[in-house]
Amino acid sequence: MDTAGHSEAMAPRGLELTPFRGLRYDPDRVGSLASVTSPPYDVVVRPDGVHHLQSADPHNIVRLILPEAHTPSERTEQAADTLRHWLAEGILAADPEPALYIYEQSDGDGMLQRGVIGTLRVSEPAEGVVLPHEGVMQPLVAERAALMRATRANLEPLLLTYRGDGTAAEVVERTAEKPPLLATTTEDGFRHRLWAITDAADMARIQTDLARHQALIADGHHRWATYLRLRAEQSAPGPWDYGLVLLVDTGRYPLRVRAIHRLLHGLPVADALTAVEGLFRVRHLQVPLAEALAALADASCAGNAFLLAGDGAFHLLDRPDPALLAHVPADRPAAWRSLDATVLHSALLAHVWHIPEDSPAHIAYIHDTAATVEKAERDGGTAVLMHPVREEVVRDLARQGVTMPRKSTSFGPKPASGLVLRALEI
Repeated sequence: MDTAGHSEAMAPRGLELTPFRGLRYDPDRVGSLASVTSPPYDVVVRPDGVHHLQSADPHNIVRLILPEAHTPSERTEQAADTLRHWLAEGILAADPEPALYIYEQSDGDGMLQRGVIGTLRVSEPAEGVVLPHEGVMQPLVAERAALMRATRANLEPLLLTYRGDGTAAEVVERTAEKPPLLATTTEDGFRHRLWAITDAADMARIQTDLARHQALIADGHHRWATYLRLRAEQSAPGPWDYGLVLLVDTGRYPLRVRAIHRLLHGLPVADALTAVEGLFRVRHLQVPLAEALAALADASCAGNAFLLAGDGAFHLLDRPDPALLAHVPADRPAAWRSLDATVLHSALLAHVWHIPEDSPAHIAYIHDTAATVEKAERDGGTAVLMHPVREEVVRDLARQGVTMPRKSTSFGPKPASGLVLRALEI
């Protein structure tokens, strides 16, 4: 589909958001609301992260989104059993009437994000309503689909962004002046607040605004692909036609866009540098991480650049040889061909380091910069630190139907899991 220059307001069928009866923790039945929350399932990738959350409270949401068992079938059965028990015991309870939920996140550095949580009509990318910008790995989609089938629930909202005309944002801001349903501060310092909108007129204002627009998937491509798969399995219209989302108007509340770094297992930094000799200018930096990242940002202004780490120093790669760039596919827009992630995957990983991008044994994708460096130093691998892509570039490529290389961006802050869930039968 060629949608170059296509404005969001021209989408033939816009965003269809509907209210639902949210499942929420009973604060009297858990240690604290903060202790039962978790980052999204794909951010909690380390076993020690799961164990830390489990120990915070026996009812932490991680027991549903990342159940621990020996086999995939045991994990999904365990999650379904846990959810049934928590519902029966009143740990989780459904709100009395359907609502759209206003969700706010803030931190001590002046960041403020607000959006609307509801159930969104699931649509194929060809419809031009919900735009993906990354591909997905089908085994992960199958894993999420098995979990949702077993629990018959959307356990956490995915994050979508749109550029509205302000009507929905006005309702959001007016609602945020009222006392919230819940307020909590998680251990990362973020403050979370949630409100329920049940007034028919306010819900209609939000829905009318959204109906004229399209959205970009900021975080949650695998969950959206899961929604599509589960809907396709149904023989008649029903609850699987909708999926749980958080919609943020980035005209009012811009998201932070950060890079997702790569950790190359089994490739020492010395070997990585030897392989790129003559293909990049390489500068060795004996500076703190913050200064190295600043040097990466400066180099990225002039072209493709990467920062390698793992041997106690930083190595800045820039000015790639044009012969190396010839490995980048020529049948995509120039904005795609010039992405750092494109050059990394199409040229460096495939032709220089010979590392398969979809093999967990060879490569890991990590959001936290310092953690990527520390793990590379500890394990003897190579950290490849990336510079973030601007949201405008991501959105423009998505409108053209062009997906970016896997794990090219990290939009945030991501919604905390555990504040509101959706059960399909409630």
